[in-house]
Amino acid sequence: MALADKYYKVLPPFLQNIAASAYGWYWKKRRYGGVFSEELDRFRRRENYSAGQWRSYQTDRLRALLVHAFETVPFYRAKYSAAGYSLKDFQCFELEDLKNLPYLEKQELREYGRTSLVSSKRERGGSFFASSGSSGTPTSILFSHAFHQRWSAAFEVRVRSWAGLDNKVPRGMIGGRRVVPDGEGKPPYYRYNWFERQTYFSAYHISESTAADYVRGMRKHRVEYMTGYAMSNYFLAQYIEKLGLEAPQLTAVVTSSEKLTPAMRDTFRRVYGCRTFDGYSGVEACGLITENEWGELMVSPDVGIMELLDDEGRAVSPGQVGEVVSTGLLNFDQPLIRYRIGDMAKLSANQESESGREMPIVDEIVGRVEDVVIGPDGRKMVRFHGVFIDLPAIHSAQVVQKAVDHLDIRVVVDAHFSQDDEDIIVRRVRSQLGEIKVNVLRVSELPVGPNGKVKAVISELETG
Repeated sequence: MALADKYYKVLPPFLQNIAASAYGWYWKKRRYGGVFSEELDRFRRRENYSAGQWRSYQTDRLRALLVHAFETVPFYRAKYSAAGYSLKDFQCFELEDLKNLPYLEKQELREYGRTSLVSSKRERGGSFFASSGSSGTPTSILFSHAFHQRWSAAFEVRVRSWAGLDNKVPRGMIGGRRVVPDGEGKPPYYRYNWFERQTYFSAYHISESTAADYVRGMRKHRVEYMTGYAMSNYFLAQYIEKLGLEAPQLTAVVTSSEKLTPAMRDTFRRVYGCRTFDGYSGVEACGLITENEWGELMVSPDVGIMELLDDEGRAVSPGQVGEVVSTGLLNFDQPLIRYRIGDMAKLSANQESESGREMPIVDEIVGRVEDVVIGPDGRKMVRFHGVFIDLPAIHSAQVVQKAVDHLDIRVVVDAHFSQDDEDIIVRRVRSQLGEIKVNVLRVSELPVGPNGKVKAVISELETG
């Protein structure tokens, strides 16, 4: 992949479009082939499950997962044996017992995700994909072809379908992939994936001076909905509105990765004339919360068992905010059991759904609201996860903007961190924001905010 990226960067835009389409062909086949169609039908049928049926389903899947993990995943066999569990315990395990199992911490996933956390009995076609961890080294998640297709079926039914869409509708995407490689790039600021009818817009070039080119891309490729990073989509829509540009009227905006605010929803409605559908998932694919046609945020119980816990590790009551701890039910090759993903959500006091579906409802995905980094040319960014990919010596990191042309990157590292790693960080930041001053500062720990969490991005710029 690194070699492919190297050659991609030097291609002219029309050849980059061909390369993006070739990758799109592979991606489409990988996600929508194999078991996708039959899994699609299963996810649709399960939407009508009663609470009792969901309980029975989750119990059966959890027992199968725990037995498999204990028998074939060295990490869990050692961890659970040390905690006094045997195979017999998992064969008759109940949902209420889940709270007694130890957590899987993010650092454990980073350290063992490619070794002892992987099952000895795996589905074919496994590949590792990096999560979009913004405050440290991303985790590596193992996707077999079948798991990828199960996850894609869940996404199709619970995300696109609830928003009135399907995977054949032309879409615009603003995500982390560097489709326009150069930080000082020239238009167009998008590339086209013909096989998926996807226009992939750069998240790293959005500014007042480039917004018109983004609109041209939407019109050229007849984009019918926008998806991807909530903040990046919001920045673009703000510029479109400020400049009085005529944007295409869309079917929906489907956001992810950052907290969606009422101001964002209002802006998308004014600019694109459509509703916005919020969601929460991640490359870990061990939990899914999505907004249905009634505006309710619902947990998909067949994707994962999602616990919302207080500071003492107890389940929160309806109406309270809790830490998200997820047990994925789709990936047996690299099981994530009681995984502390680092996010928060508020369980709804009203669990009666207008849709009639008996799935848990949350009021809010508390998530992360990051400060914005502004480049010298006015472009805005919040997502820096690409800066730390494939740098395993970094345990955690934080981006601090001191001035429009000056960033500090605080990193907590181990003894393997080198000058080469530091140079890579500087080069990647400049590829996103241009020629600015970048200081990489090695620290023993990162400061936490009032909520006890580390902010991935901090801006010290004067506002107003």
